[in-house]
Amino acid sequence: MIGLFLGEKKLPIEIIKKLKQRKIKYFIIDLTKNNNFKKDKNSFSISIGKFGKILKLIKSKNCKKVLFAGNITKPKISKLKLDLKGIYYIPRIIKASKLGDAAILKELIKILGENKIQVIKLNFFNPELSLFKGNYTKVKPSRFESLEITKGINYLNKLNAHNHTQGLVIRNGDIVSKETYLGTQKMLQKLKKIKKTNGVLIKFPKKKQDLRADLPTIGLDTLKDCKKANLKGVVLKSRENIVLERKKCLIFANKNKMFITVK
Repeated sequence: MIGLFLGEKKLPIEIIKKLKQRKIKYFIIDLTKNNNFKKDKNSFSISIGKFGKILKLIKSKNCKKVLFAGNITKPKISKLKLDLKGIYYIPRIIKASKLGDAAILKELIKILGENKIQVIKLNFFNPELSLFKGNYTKVKPSRFESLEITKGINYLNKLNAHNHTQGLVIRNGDIVSKETYLGTQKMLQKLKKIKKTNGVLIKFPKKKQDLRADLPTIGLDTLKDCKKANLKGVVLKSRENIVLERKKCLIFANKNKMFITVK
């Protein structure tokens, strides 16, 4: 039995699909805004502040392992409904929230660990969603683009552990846009389009990011946004990424002479 803490977007759907294929028993703690998984008989909508109820559910299912997947919206602490366990743990969550969403996830994982519940990597059942080192498209980065990629990666590696930047765009040797807590899509949509197609999106994990619960993710929509911004390609980190709709992504990239490369 596996416990699933699920948020928004497509990744949770892929995980559920794989579990059903492999006939692995699961239950869902639905953390979406509109209870997206309410039709699933194994789904439970519980406020993240009700730790007692969550822990009781996990133990009632004789569950020792859980995973987090999907976008989990940062809770408004003042509006959280708390039970006794929630009151006990909330000071730690408040402290973590000041450091950002990733710190909240880390603290939740730590709390679960203290209760002898292991958090496994979110692509544990779907390793096919992560790419290994190599180039996956007909087009490859040029020599100049390879130098840009190295510069962008070096920049990301120098950021402090609590920086929100999980991605950036480098163009003509300059870093022209950096991802904020609003995410990659917002960054790309704000990026000014230029006539000549160039520039690269680099999407890497943040420093000290807990890769069990948060892997950099792209999908077809990401590539479409890159195309609108006239970018040449996307760079990911080997085995530390999620690529949704992989086949569609590769078809789109090849059709539009873009590259997808993994370092």
